[in-house]
Amino acid sequence: MQSTIEIVMGDITKIKCDAIVNAAKSSLTGGGGVDGAIHKAGGSTILDECKLIVAQSGECPTGEAVITSAGKLPAKYVIHTVGPVWEGGTQSEPEKLANCYRNSLFLAQEHGCTSIAFPNISAGVYGYPKKDAAKIAYHTVKQTLSQTPAIKKVVFVCFDEENYQLMLKESGK
Repeated sequence: MQSTIEIVMGDITKIKCDAIVNAAKSSLTGGGGVDGAIHKAGGSTILDECKLIVAQSGECPTGEAVITSAGKLPAKYVIHTVGPVWEGGTQSEPEKLANCYRNSLFLAQEHGCTSIAFPNISAGVYGYPKKDAAKIAYHTVKQTLSQTPAIKKVVFVCFDEENYQLMLKESGK
């Protein structure tokens, strides 16, 4: 069975997938945007597990991913990945952003997930140009699915109309 990629507009905290991805800060302590919404909706269990990860391994580097339970969310897991802050493209931002998607897919597969939902990583307060972020997100996921055969469904959950339209355009829909 071939993997499917869906693009929806909505709230990632309401998505029923095995794993949802959090666009996290390296400290994994919650924050604004998607990060704050996931921590708020999921409850204190997620933050407690994040603190344990940081205590054991240190902060999560940009482009890397870690996994926790999903607390009160309808998902089984939250995969926390740290997207790059846009600095004009001079700090390997495209590679780091692609790594967020790749590493999240690999981690999901390692934990037996067959479905995963992504937000628009770095396309908000981190200032990544939305069109470029959408292109990297869609094409990196599409390419990585051949290396993660257990993943059968990917959902891009866009919070606003602009990101939604950009993702649809990248998908050719």
